Amino acid sequence: MTKSEYILFSGGAPGAEAEFGACAERHGIEEVNFTFDGHPIARRRGIRMLNHEELQAGDVSLEYVSRLMHRRYTDSPMLRRVLQSLWYQVNSGQEIYVIGVIQEDATVRGGTGWGAEFAKLCNKPLFVFDQEKDAWFQWTGVEWKPRGTETPVITHPHFTGTGTRSMHDNGRRAIEELFTKSFE
Repeated sequence: MTKSEYILFSGGAPGAEAEFGACAERHGIEEVNFTFDGHPIARRRGIRMLNHEELQAGDVSLEYVSRLMHRRYTDSPMLRRVLQSLWYQVNSGQEIYVIGVIQEDATVRGGTGWGAEFAKLCNKPLFVFDQEKDAWFQWTGVEWKPRGTETPVITHPHFTGTGTRSMHDNGRRAIEELFTKSFE
């Protein structure tokens, strides 16, 4: 496949999503950033503004998400729309790449955790770069398998990149290495 056939699906938010988008642009990869009115974004390239009806298509019970994630989510309109837009990101990509922290209960910390958990439910290839452990992990369907020093390679032309807003230098480096290994 050529680079012109690849599309990054993300959200354009500050942090990991902005880093994924900037990397995609540097490597000549198209990007689609799902967002909604009132959501702060750092990327202007490939904006896909979701309307009310589209957001409703990605709606999920906050009670269900809270149980699945072993934490309580408040019922704020902004959080609900963030979770709904993550549905579009994960649903559009066939491989999911996340920058964050894997917790003891095998979930990923923060709102990004819902994206990773939804990828598990959809049985999509899921990779997380854990910034605290400074390593990539792959979901096996049962547990997180450390990849050691091996950076994954993007193999499907429709892939998702998302993650924390609290980027560390190693997270930025991990995204760059992922794109370099995949596209050069």
